[in-house]
Amino acid sequence: MSTPSTIERNHEVEVQPRISPGAPEKKPKHRWWVWLLVLAVLAYGAYYLLRRGKVAPQAAPATGPGMASRRSFGEVPVVAVQASKGDIGVYFTGLGAVTPIYTVTMKSQIAGYLVQVLYKEGQIVHKGDLLAQVDPRPYEVMLEQAEAGLARDTANLENAKVDLKRYQTLVPLRAIPEQQLATQEALVKSDEGIVKTDQAQIDTAKLDLAYCHIIAPITGRVGLRLVDPGNYVTPGDATGLVVITQIEPISVIFTLPEDQIPAIIKQMRAGARLRVDAYDHEMKARIAQGWLETVDNQIDPTTGTVKLRANFDNRDGTLFPNEFVNAKLLVEEKRGVTLIPTAAVQRNSQKTYVFLVKPDSTATVRTITIGTTEGDESEVTSGLTPGDAVVMTGVDRLQEGTKVRFQKK
Repeated sequence: MSTPSTIERNHEVEVQPRISPGAPEKKPKHRWWVWLLVLAVLAYGAYYLLRRGKVAPQAAPATGPGMASRRSFGEVPVVAVQASKGDIGVYFTGLGAVTPIYTVTMKSQIAGYLVQVLYKEGQIVHKGDLLAQVDPRPYEVMLEQAEAGLARDTANLENAKVDLKRYQTLVPLRAIPEQQLATQEALVKSDEGIVKTDQAQIDTAKLDLAYCHIIAPITGRVGLRLVDPGNYVTPGDATGLVVITQIEPISVIFTLPEDQIPAIIKQMRAGARLRVDAYDHEMKARIAQGWLETVDNQIDPTTGTVKLRANFDNRDGTLFPNEFVNAKLLVEEKRGVTLIPTAAVQRNSQKTYVFLVKPDSTATVRTITIGTTEGDESEVTSGLTPGDAVVMTGVDRLQEGTKVRFQKK
């Protein structure tokens, strides 16, 4: 016979809670604040990820050796050129001004009224051309007076010579005193002097008459007219009638530092003819080509510079008087040197270098020594040989060992 405790262990007994008929039903508690906290955490995480995605591309790239290979995911495209063998010139550059070789201010050498002007402003005139004319009539009258005086005094001289011959015959016969002969000889000499004076007056009148015609002494371009016809001109006029400036040839006077002069003098003493190129203000366009003429004989102590003159044919008239130009003097031309574009040369506080593209298409830093630089080309005296490929563009993305996609320019 089983006891009640044994029966309860062997059988599961479902016990239903006993609910009183009038007792209120209990509702589950709301957990809304938990969900609010979860949403806040998710929103902050999304904001953090979004902000990190925006800032990351702006972060400074690693600069240590070998970092490029770890952060690169492919080849870096670059434009590269090969070092070549060629010639490059050694130039000295100085600021200069176009200076005419001859400039003449035309003035009247006599006083009178300007009756005619025969040139046009800005015209090219040649040596010997008639430019203007002063009223010649007063000087024509003076010439006639001088010629009349010469004729009178010549007749007196001839008469005195006839008397002298007669006296020379009578003195040996003691027909006249010797004193009368001596007086007649003196009179002849006096008349000869008067005749010479008259001839000088004639020559002066002819010269003044020639001065009435104002002639161009050089070939060049005339400037603006300074005196109009009808004005009374004199030799003392300060302004003159017109200015003639020689245009062909023309010169450029420029300055160079005194420490560059010995190299120039050495070349000139060796008989070299040094070329000079005239460039515009921006040093982009060559205006004309000429040759060094001379070096000044002294150094300016205030600036430490020396003046030099170069002559230019200027047949096309590109050089204008008083125009400022940049003069480039070719002192020496180096032949058969290694050349690279200047844009490929990189510099820092410690060295001058280039990025060299190796046969395995990786970039390596190569230290070089630069010699002469002229325009877009630079001479490499050490560190490169002709045929080496150096990077021109794209160097900002390169480090030692960076894989590149090599493109020849």
